[in-house]
Amino acid sequence: MLKHIVMFKLKERAEGSDRPTNIKALQEKLEALPAQIKEIKFFEVGINSIETSVAYDMVLVSEFESKEALFSYQKQPEHVLVANFVGKVCESRVVVDYVI
Repeated sequence: MLKHIVMFKLKERAEGSDRPTNIKALQEKLEALPAQIKEIKFFEVGINSIETSVAYDMVLVSEFESKEALFSYQKQPEHVLVANFVGKVCESRVVVDYVI
């Protein structure tokens, strides 16, 4: 199994919306993926609740059977649409993938 963790820091304004609106929009887009992509074994989206200078806005914790399953997930059209949105609204993101 492979755990895939992504943390997102969103821009103050992007795509005509403020950061809180885009956080909610990204959350909804991400949470729709498990019903659409079979490679996902576990999927959890969390919104930061304690504001600090080092905090990110959102985290995605997901699990896949293998590295190949993760790569397949990343190529799915539904994921590509979300990734395009991320590219427009995120200031930065960090990723960690590890075997569990």
